[in-house]
Amino acid sequence: MKNVYDITPQQAPPQKKKRVAAYARVSSGKDAMLHSLKAQIDYYREYINCNPEWTFTGIYADEAKNGTKDSREQFQLLLEDCRAGKIDMIVTKAISKFARNTVDSLTTVRKLKDKGVEVYFEKENIFTLDSKGENTHYHHVQPCPGRKPIHQ
Repeated sequence: MKNVYDITPQQAPPQKKKRVAAYARVSSGKDAMLHSLKAQIDYYREYINCNPEWTFTGIYADEAKNGTKDSREQFQLLLEDCRAGKIDMIVTKAISKFARNTVDSLTTVRKLKDKGVEVYFEKENIFTLDSKGENTHYHHVQPCPGRKPIHQ
C-alpha cells in the first residue's frame, strides 16, 4: 500500500501590524521656519497611515523646548506609553530631533530596545532594533506615493 502525504499548504497566521507613533519637535530659528510643527504632524500622520503594515497610534509633538528630554512633556508621554506597551515603533525626523546629545539618545534608545520598541530615524534611514547589539539595522522604507521625506 502506498503512503499518501497531505501537502496542502498551511495558512500562515495573520501578521500583527506594528503600532507606530511619531515624535516631532521644533525648536526655534530656521528649523521652525522651514518645517513647522504642523507640517511634521501632517506628514507623519500620512506617512504612518499609508504603510499597510503599520497601525497609527498617535503623534507626540513638542514645540519651542530647549531640547532636554526632561522638559519635553510630549516626549515623556511617548516614553511612558512605550513602557506601557502601547507602541511598537517610533518614527522621527532625525536623531537630532530625538535627543540633543549622543549620550541621551543612546540611553533612551537602549531603554526602548529593552521594551522591544524600535526607533526609525528617517533622515539617517536607521532602525534601532537589531539582533547584533549596538549595531544599527538599515532598511529602506518607501515613502507614500508622491511624497518626499520631510527632511529634504
